[in-house]
Amino acid sequence: MSKKSGMIPMPTGGSSIVPKLIAGLVGLALFAIVVRHPSEAAGWTTNIFGWLGEVVDGLASFIRQVA
Repeated sequence: MSKKSGMIPMPTGGSSIVPKLIAGLVGLALFAIVVRHPSEAAGWTTNIFGWLGEVVDGLASFIRQVA
């Protein structure tokens, strides 16, 4: 049998609890907002996607002008 002593062990990603905790709290807060204020959450979502659309349009316009 051959030994595998030449192989270097790969480090395993140490998972910290802090990022998971923050993501969970943000998710819980968003869920609470949607449940308690659904019409306002829908308006905010519409505004956010509108802004994102404007950003994409601006970038496309910039790239067209540069090219």
